[in-house]
Amino acid sequence: MTAEGSPHAHDTSSHHEPHGPDGRQHHGHLGRALAWLPGVLRPHSHDAADSIDSALETSRQGISALKISLIGLAATAAVQVAIFALSGSVSLLADTIHNFADALTAVPLGLAFWIGRRPANRRYTYGYGRAEDLAGIFVVTIVAASSVVAGWEAISRLIHPHQVNQIGLVIVAGLVGFAGNELVGQYRIRVGRQIGSAALEADGFHARTDGITSLGVVAGAAGVALGWQAADPVFGLLITVAILMVVKNAARNIYHRLMDAVDPGLVEQITDVLGSAPGVLAVERVRVRWVGHELHAEAEVTSAADLSLSDAHDVAETARHRLLHEVRRLNAVIIHTSPAEHEASDPHALTAHHFTSPS
Repeated sequence: MTAEGSPHAHDTSSHHEPHGPDGRQHHGHLGRALAWLPGVLRPHSHDAADSIDSALETSRQGISALKISLIGLAATAAVQVAIFALSGSVSLLADTIHNFADALTAVPLGLAFWIGRRPANRRYTYGYGRAEDLAGIFVVTIVAASSVVAGWEAISRLIHPHQVNQIGLVIVAGLVGFAGNELVGQYRIRVGRQIGSAALEADGFHARTDGITSLGVVAGAAGVALGWQAADPVFGLLITVAILMVVKNAARNIYHRLMDAVDPGLVEQITDVLGSAPGVLAVERVRVRWVGHELHAEAEVTSAADLSLSDAHDVAETARHRLLHEVRRLNAVIIHTSPAEHEASDPHALTAHHFTSPS
């Protein structure tokens, strides 16, 4: 007996906060305090049409976040370009190149959100949510390329020293870079967690790290002001190293998504919810994966052997309903329920030889 959860909308006032790139929960006091509002303003429903509306709204949120952050980072980079033209600071150049690269990452992510709106079909049976992970690969590539350019310019300036002018303006540019990246980063992380997008959340952490590297511009300018002319390219190289660390972390998060990795605590949560459902005697197996910013789960449970087909279905459906309420971003569930074994009989004896583990 299998109960399949085709996409269903479920109450957003769930007891659990959204999960991050690895399925880790992220808690917010304000979010929990306001979580009851959607249920009051919109009647509770499990209708498939509501799920489609929810998916579209999620994509709209992601696209809106990208538009706003694109404007913010572009404005930040524009200010830095103008000051670089006056100062010739290579650390500022490195930071500016990287901020432009960050702004450009909104393009593939926006395209991915747009593609992800398309419904599943007979070829793409899970839909197009994986487009976000592919966009994440592109983002990592752009950031890595920007680090190469920044590093090359810094090394070139170490070999061929160059006078840095307008030290005060360079410091202002570094502070502008910090403020712009910090604001954009916090915004992307918040929206990414709300909609369950690993790519958007990772991009937010990336932006926050960039804000810290912008302070390297300030430190380099301060060093030049104190008479250490090599401070500018040295801090340019340090910024490059920081960018490479961001690349490593972002690549790891995208790799986890592509390999269907989730936090083990998420599996434990689903197992506990299923185990507490009426009629479920045991939970045999749980599998869960991210598809874009939504979770898909499969589970095998055991129920009493003497149940009718209808009763066994009710057990599975009740368990599925609980999961949809308890696990945020869970959009599809398939539950297979097997009868409890009688006198050492195996309900799966017919197919067991297909799944024998190699010795």
